[in-house]
Amino acid sequence: MPTRRSVVIGVDSSTQSTKAAAVDADTGELLAVGRAPHTVTGSAGARESDPEEWWTALVTAVRAAVRDAGVPAGAVTGIAVAGQQHGLVTLGADGRPLRPALLWNDTRSAPQAAALAARLGGPAAWLERTGSVPVASMTAAKWQWLRAHEPRHAEAVAGVRLPHDHLTERLTGIAVTDPGDASGTCWYGRGGGGAAGIGGDGVGASTGGGVGAGTAGGHGVDVTGAYDPEILDLIGLDPALLPAVAPGGASRVGTLTSAAAEALGLPRTVVVAAGTGDNMAAAVGLGLGGAGLLDHPVVSLGTSGTVFAATRGRPADPGLAGFAATDGTYLPLGCTLNCTLAVDRFAALLGLDREDTAPGGTGGGGVVVLPYLDGERTPDLPHAAGLVTGLRHGTDPRAILGAAYEGAAFTVLRALDHLLAACGLDPAAPDVRDRPLRLIGGGARGRAWTETVRRLSGRPLVVPVAEELVALGAAALAAGAVTGADPVALTTAWGTGAGEVLPAVGRDEETWHRIAGVLSAATPTLLSSTVEEVGQGGRGEADVVEVDAASLADG
Repeated sequence: MPTRRSVVIGVDSSTQSTKAAAVDADTGELLAVGRAPHTVTGSAGARESDPEEWWTALVTAVRAAVRDAGVPAGAVTGIAVAGQQHGLVTLGADGRPLRPALLWNDTRSAPQAAALAARLGGPAAWLERTGSVPVASMTAAKWQWLRAHEPRHAEAVAGVRLPHDHLTERLTGIAVTDPGDASGTCWYGRGGGGAAGIGGDGVGASTGGGVGAGTAGGHGVDVTGAYDPEILDLIGLDPALLPAVAPGGASRVGTLTSAAAEALGLPRTVVVAAGTGDNMAAAVGLGLGGAGLLDHPVVSLGTSGTVFAATRGRPADPGLAGFAATDGTYLPLGCTLNCTLAVDRFAALLGLDREDTAPGGTGGGGVVVLPYLDGERTPDLPHAAGLVTGLRHGTDPRAILGAAYEGAAFTVLRALDHLLAACGLDPAAPDVRDRPLRLIGGGARGRAWTETVRRLSGRPLVVPVAEELVALGAAALAAGAVTGADPVALTTAWGTGAGEVLPAVGRDEETWHRIAGVLSAATPTLLSSTVEEVGQGGRGEADVVEVDAASLADG
């Protein structure tokens, strides 16, 4: 008789929606994807969502994925959740949310972030201890905002979770997180991995947990030192409110509770992995990590742009988020605020299709666009506005749009060079320059974006075929929890990061230096407004360092 297919479920719980991927655990074949939307509310910097809606969306998406995959419920052997990073979920004594979650892009906590960054010895001390300097997106700043503005809620909190932690707890009844997602809080003290035992027999939540969380059988986890006690004391957060930290996202937490199994229509025997943050899961989906690609750069083109790589060491750089990966390596990440959305705005203003472009130097001109419509994080120009220069009577509107692409691509590639240098790599060295640049996100599906990045980077590009990289990475974590296999080794074998290879073309040095010259000349004046000139909004959005990986794919 044929062997029954083993199916794992990878859940991508992003800002806007939940996607659940049903994947063949042996081959990595994507069998089906279920989807359900989320609601985000708020204005004037506020961005909130009801965590109960995340759970409802997860149930809907998982049921749809299993149904559309055409497999029996008994074929599902494992599940893992990858969630939007940094969000603050506060639980009451009954284990249910006290209020809507504060999301990563809620910028009301910018003043609290600035105040925290000045404490503890300043930014350098934060980098040394956590890998990142507090900004509005980090969970520690959101906790401080809650204490300052809603003290009654803060005092009633019986558990503090990240979004993916909360959903894993709903699946298992166990309060647990992983190093990757925890490293985005600014209270996680290790900042990176080194922990062995990916997969394994279980996670013992022996420390922390809050709201009477249970524990799983197995070897247990020593979480001593995972959270920085001085930072927790500084922000007034009791460590007993926090989940235990598993060795990695593929660590086996336990199995489904009876309530979760009934809601999902799955057996109670389904194994649940610790899961991770969405950026970490995307890295797993690409095959980045200790058992795969190290020091290989990735550029994600979405509403914002991100650059990251899996590394053995964690750079201490204020322009980067020094995240841990979920497999024991590190995942330093840089962020730019203006990418596909800003360029699309230029296309709309010009009345052009987004693909109807020409290079900014077309016709002997020298159009430069710095599309910093929301300020900019990298470079650090929070009060900047967009800048267009070099126009002539005969300027082709398509060249203006092309220059907007160039300005956005230049900005993200400049951030990439900064990341590589911070990791001790020379971006111009042949062995570094010739490593293929993996291009993901919504922009990677567009010809204009792909060709602009190719021309300005001078690097070979790999554009992965798979679009659900976060969900596929989560599925690999689930498979790792079931089998004990390394999740990065699994995705490497599955080939989820494979795609079209575009050979390198000569780097457009003239355009690169033209943009760099304008940026250098304009920064002291045109791009550096005062707070009064910015008016409403302004700095808040620019203080957001991290972006939701799945939202990038919507670019």
